[in-house]
Amino acid sequence: DMTNAYSFDGALVMSLLFVCTCAYLRRVPRLRQWCFSEKSGLWGVLYKGAVIGVRLHIVVAIACTVMAFYVLFVR
Repeated sequence: DMTNAYSFDGALVMSLLFVCTCAYLRRVPRLRQWCFSEKSGLWGVLYKGAVIGVRLHIVVAIACTVMAFYVLFVR
């Protein structure tokens, strides 16, 4: 089964993937200057996702692990 983006667990998976992707892309020097310099608008959403991923990296990692077990074994 594929994860439905319109269900609650699908929304959690998509938000975790977004936060992890933004935090990863923030580590790339050219993208950091280009995408993550603005703190408002569309680029601000990327910036805020990256800040959440960097500051709460332990919580995000635990949430990713729990969600992976849920999607693989419970669902």
